[in-house]
Amino acid sequence: MLQLSEDVERVSENPAEEREEDMEVHEDSSSVILPGIAFYPGKARLLSCKHHYYDHIPPLINPGQPGDIECTTQRINYTDPFTNQTMKYALVVQGPRDVKKRELVFLQFHLNETDQDFSAIDYLLFSSFQEFVSSPEKAKFMKDCESSYSSWKFSGGFRTWVKMSLVKTKEEDGSETVEFKQETSVVNYIDQRTKPRSDQLFFVVFEWKDPFIQTVQDIITANPWNMIALLCGIFLALFKAADFAKLSVKWMIKIRRRHLKRTRQVTNHIS
Repeated sequence: MLQLSEDVERVSENPAEEREEDMEVHEDSSSVILPGIAFYPGKARLLSCKHHYYDHIPPLINPGQPGDIECTTQRINYTDPFTNQTMKYALVVQGPRDVKKRELVFLQFHLNETDQDFSAIDYLLFSSFQEFVSSPEKAKFMKDCESSYSSWKFSGGFRTWVKMSLVKTKEEDGSETVEFKQETSVVNYIDQRTKPRSDQLFFVVFEWKDPFIQTVQDIITANPWNMIALLCGIFLALFKAADFAKLSVKWMIKIRRRHLKRTRQVTNHIS
């Protein structure tokens, strides 16, 4: 897998610091990302899950009916990390892996109750499905993921196509954070089932956008010339302030003299 290392320049609030950027592209066969996808279907049920390649999805066979589940899935229950009271149910699915063959994962959900005005299924992406599988405390693992990653939704009655990309950020203290970015496109599903239905079907596709991993890293260098320029700017500002104060005092004295002169002229005229 190719890995793109891009150091992005960030504007510092301290002018005495400079940010440098360095970009290099190299092949890293040891870097394999096997993402995990956590779904929160609620009352919806997973009907089918398949892996396809080269952006090709065959026509649906018996939509709305249970089909083949060829994906690696696990179900987990854990308490909400923000309230510690609500119990959450998650369906964790292994995401696409083979980027060169443009592997994608196609899932179909079915919701039997449609008494709500709007229907959607929440999901979140995390960077390592293997870490989830090998974790002895899967509930704690999912709570940490939900606290660290953003969640998204896909609606019923559509096929939502999600293209993922991964961004790794290296902080100044040496720590590394991982963030998913995604682009989504939505296509309306034309329900051709013969009998009128009151249920809802959900279709979603996950695929890698490209075979690159973007790495963002700050390189901070201290420049003594910047410090000198900063001090010169401070002294210049002080000089301007003093000069302005001096001119203000002269102007006030001049106005006071004019006022006294006019007062004397009026007094002499009256006399």
